[in-house]
Amino acid sequence: MANKEIPYKIYLTEDEMPKYWYNLRADMKNKPAPLLNPGTGKPMTAEELGAVFCEDLVKQELDNDTREYPVPREILDFYKMYRPSPLVRAYCLEKKLNTPAKIYYKFEGNNTSGSHKLNSAIAQAYYAKQQGLKGVTTETGAGQWGTALSMACAYFELDCKVYMVKVSYEQKPFRREVMRVYGADVTPSPSMTTQVGQKILREHPGTTGSLGCAISEAVETAVGTPGYRYVLGSVLNQVLLHQSVIGMEAKTAMDKYGIKPDVIIGCAGGGSNLGGLIAPFMGEKLRGEQDYEFIAVEPASCPSLTRGVFAYDFCDTGMVCPLAKMYTLGSDFIPAPNHAGGLRYHGMSPILSQLYDDGMMKAISVPQTRVFGAAETFARTEGILPAPESSHAICAAIDEAMKCKETGEEKTILFGLTGTGYFDLVAYQKYHDGQMDDYVPTDAELEQFRARLPKV
Repeated sequence: MANKEIPYKIYLTEDEMPKYWYNLRADMKNKPAPLLNPGTGKPMTAEELGAVFCEDLVKQELDNDTREYPVPREILDFYKMYRPSPLVRAYCLEKKLNTPAKIYYKFEGNNTSGSHKLNSAIAQAYYAKQQGLKGVTTETGAGQWGTALSMACAYFELDCKVYMVKVSYEQKPFRREVMRVYGADVTPSPSMTTQVGQKILREHPGTTGSLGCAISEAVETAVGTPGYRYVLGSVLNQVLLHQSVIGMEAKTAMDKYGIKPDVIIGCAGGGSNLGGLIAPFMGEKLRGEQDYEFIAVEPASCPSLTRGVFAYDFCDTGMVCPLAKMYTLGSDFIPAPNHAGGLRYHGMSPILSQLYDDGMMKAISVPQTRVFGAAETFARTEGILPAPESSHAICAAIDEAMKCKETGEEKTILFGLTGTGYFDLVAYQKYHDGQMDDYVPTDAELEQFRARLPKV
């Protein structure tokens, strides 16, 4: 169908949905480094991880070799409520930019959670139910993950305890209420309900919180509550495995019409959507079958790839989690209250960190006001109000399209539209009222956090 006119939206049928998750690690020559026990300095065992995570998820986390994981029937049936998601040709945006580039986006916002997070939330809730657990704990930044997990837990009749980064808890009250609709217990983090939360508040009075803080509280609660386990919406290998459904659908849709992207772009916080989108394409690159340019886009206020260091670090601020080798700003780095709450994490997925260190993809950081300017351009042309996180990818996609306008190249650009921004209107209001700034940490500020990295 290479010469067939490309429709505005490319939909797959249910039969064309991926029936397995793709494990990118199986094709990586340099595997991500193992998680380390901070007490012994040795790789975490399945038994040790099983005290925190669900048993089947631990197996997925540690498996660097199995290329394909069949998606359980119960999860496939749930996926059919909102998948396959559309691959959209951004004809109106192309016209507005007057660019020869062809722009596509994979839209993951057509479910109640408003984002891609539901792809992994339902999987993790399923494995918790299979294990006979009572409930799970988690953290959430902007609230998309917490909302998704609340939905998944309601479906499987599990309790759900969510620690929501305090600044987002205050800025996005309606997303908090959606979680409560689905039965979740939502606590602003850091809080006085956990020992680690109390410690963080003593050391950083008045802090607006971070994902690292919320992770610490969620882990402490899970470990201290019988019948509970901790689940995470990004960073971990298991999460990128589940999110591969995004890239596999996108690739199937593009192959259907003979489309090959030149540039693939995703926003980068912990790495779940970026890792999921690029997975099958990166697999082809790793196997030497095709070549693509991959761009990770992060906020200038929390630039873990572009200004962090590749080192072992704690995954959380309270230092109760294992050590992961990743690009990090330091586990006690607390970002400025950037409105892209889902990108306010000090580290990056070990998988993506290894690929970046190997030169398989590049990374850029962009200031907040530029991001919101790009978001408005997109909203006014494509008719979707994008989430601030997704708008980082939009910003980079527009930049790439404008380069094509200057050079006359007809590149094909694919980016991930991870979710909608209808609960992010406080951020848009601040942008319109001129109350949004572009805070960027100085080298001196970052150096003090680097100096406190664990000696591994």
